[in-house]
Amino acid sequence: MRIAKGTPDLRSDLFGGKGEVRVWGLLEGLAEPFTALLSCELAPGGNVGRHLQTEFPELVIGLEGKGEATVDDNLRALGPGDAVYLPLGSVLSIVNRSELEPLRYLIVKARS
Repeated sequence: MRIAKGTPDLRSDLFGGKGEVRVWGLLEGLAEPFTALLSCELAPGGNVGRHLQTEFPELVIGLEGKGEATVDDNLRALGPGDAVYLPLGSVLSIVNRSELEPLRYLIVKARS
């Protein structure tokens, strides 16, 4: 299920990863306590490199595809219906395990 609105922001080799990530910002205007709602599509075989959650806690929700999220060295499935919570200060990386299909997921950020 692709959730897209407008033209995506195209990011390459995000946080030292590999491949392209298309990102659609879905949140318009103020929506406290939420700071971002992002629809993401990670290219087949791609990955998002390890990065520290410095500003806001996050929730990553799998929509489509077969991937994995690593949070503080703990491996978690990231596929349809999977939800991964990232407390402030945690480290995240994401891998698309398919060489054929994109991995689609949502990122929700909110003030704690």
